[in-house]
Amino acid sequence: MKGSLSFFLISLVAILLGTCRGGELRKHFYEETCPEAEDIVQKIIWENVALNSTLPAKFLRMHFHDCFVRGCDASVLIDSTASNSAEKDSIPNQTVGGFDVIEEVKTELEKKCPGIVSCADIVALATRDSVSFQVSSKLN
Repeated sequence: MKGSLSFFLISLVAILLGTCRGGELRKHFYEETCPEAEDIVQKIIWENVALNSTLPAKFLRMHFHDCFVRGCDASVLIDSTASNSAEKDSIPNQTVGGFDVIEEVKTELEKKCPGIVSCADIVALATRDSVSFQVSSKLN
């Protein structure tokens, strides 16, 4: 009994490791569909972070709050309607900031590549680029 349970658990872990590949996450995901996407995000984020050093913390918090509930789906960006209270307006999220900068990025990406870059990816890229600005500015 003990041997078959161990075999089952090892087999289960092997199967899960073989099928869970992190959603095919990779750098330059939009290279073919929107080649300028990462440059657009980085440019806007770095310009804003240069003016407001609190943005990296705000984007990290936004990304955390977005991913915390049901995965990283950009639901934290959705506004409430008359018939539905959105995640953005829940008490823990009422102090999340940086939405205006995310909107600026979304607007520019929609001009260049309409309907291509997901809002969840915009939040993730903005978070990455805001933190990397802090690091790169310290190196220079």
